[in-house]
Amino acid sequence: MTRGRVEIHEFESRVLVGNPAGDPATRRVPVWLPPSYDGSPARRYPVIFVLPGFTGRGRRLLNDDPWSPSLDDRLDALVARGCGEMIVVMPDCFTRFGGSQYLNSTATGRYADHLTDELVPWADATFRTRAERAHRGVVGKSSGGFGALTLGMTRPELFAAVASHSGDLYFDYCYRVDVPRTCTVIQGAGGARAFLERLESSRQKSHDDLLALNILAMAACYSPDPGAELGVALPFDLATGEFRDDVWRRWLAFDPLQRLPACEAALKSLALLYLDCGGRDEFHLHHGARIFVRELERRGIAHTYEEFDDGHMNVSYRYDVSLPLVARALGA
Repeated sequence: MTRGRVEIHEFESRVLVGNPAGDPATRRVPVWLPPSYDGSPARRYPVIFVLPGFTGRGRRLLNDDPWSPSLDDRLDALVARGCGEMIVVMPDCFTRFGGSQYLNSTATGRYADHLTDELVPWADATFRTRAERAHRGVVGKSSGGFGALTLGMTRPELFAAVASHSGDLYFDYCYRVDVPRTCTVIQGAGGARAFLERLESSRQKSHDDLLALNILAMAACYSPDPGAELGVALPFDLATGEFRDDVWRRWLAFDPLQRLPACEAALKSLALLYLDCGGRDEFHLHHGARIFVRELERRGIAHTYEEFDDGHMNVSYRYDVSLPLVARALGA
């Protein structure tokens, strides 16, 4: 089997310099070049951006696992089976909170701008892409699926194909259930800053730690507040635990279900909108996916939805389904 190859580039971001979370502006960005790339110097290729899930970054997609192939090995196998060839960019939008949701935020930094205004033109200038919207796609899983869907809804001039695997949807189900436990954990730590600093210095992260980190990270992305601790407005009162409806309304403004009406035209313009979710998703995302799909159907928005018999974890095999569809939609 002829294989592609991975280059890892150090990208110096301008928009991430001096970000409020103190994260590095220099990011290591893997790029997979397809098997024919070196031998066909006149050929140009569609490009897709694959967005990792929460606590992940691009290099994590290349992790070697005998039971779950890395993304580059998976791409090699797909091409060998007839999938069209594409250039694949794997961004690093990690933050000290565990992730950026691929959004701009005064608490984390300008990660949407980093992706759309820096990495997209950089990829077109650096590699032999087919540098038109019709040949550019975005794919992701979990938080990456949320990011892919959000970019397709808000930046349709950049992306013609979107695939969202188990993307964050229906925030009332996927996040709100974890708010009380998060409140207890952060109260016990003595506040958001003390919690985050303890977690950063701890070699082992407990289940409750990661649960609380997830809610803190979402707050950093959806409800930043420069006047609050860490620049983050929490969806609960830290002293009493009382739920804060005013903050929650800010979160809901980012829920793709809430954004769908305003983004209907953008979604209708896509050459491909693919969504899937496990029917036993531990974050209840299959319920959100079903509601979202019902709204797509009601509005006449073309899409493909598949529900599979699994949960949320270790489902990267679903890329075997989405990537050939994306390749075909982008003209590979």
